[in-house]
Amino acid sequence: MPRYVSIPEAALVLRTAKRVLVVGCSGGGKSTLSLKISERFDLEYLSYDRDVRWLPGWQVRDREEQRVIVADLVTRDRWVMDGTTVSTFDLRLPRADLLIWVRVPRRVALGGVARRVLANHGRVRIDMAEGCPEQLPDREFLTFIWTFETRVAPRIASGIDRFGSNVPVVTLSSRSEFASLFDLEKQK
Repeated sequence: MPRYVSIPEAALVLRTAKRVLVVGCSGGGKSTLSLKISERFDLEYLSYDRDVRWLPGWQVRDREEQRVIVADLVTRDRWVMDGTTVSTFDLRLPRADLLIWVRVPRRVALGGVARRVLANHGRVRIDMAEGCPEQLPDREFLTFIWTFETRVAPRIASGIDRFGSNVPVVTLSSRSEFASLFDLEKQK
């Protein structure tokens, strides 16, 4: 059974966490949140998209090679990693001190993708692999976001239960909750 914690409890854990995993739907703000955590707590920022999944030209790296890379990355002492790939939870969750599940409504995620495209179209974002410039989302990607809660969220919950039952999990469902996590952390 996942060990869900409140935002105040997560803020306490975050203060001393060495390894933080951030998961959730595309466009929900995982990378932005992870970068803020990286800066605030001096944790190495690891992006699943940039460091593991994608090769130049939007080519997907072989799954076995992805697992080898993840197995190496998680051995590092201090990191925050964003990325939802459930098939590597067995490697990532046991090493995490805190799991942040960004679980915003799909309209927020779609808005996040729209803002991201407007701000970065044709350029490579900091959280994306070289040679993978921001592009207009296709129907498959938009469908992934639209159906995330029904298709992917149950797999996330199952993965947490299976590989991270001792890891504190906080669910953030809005940008104001992102801010609350940091505001509470500063007060302690």
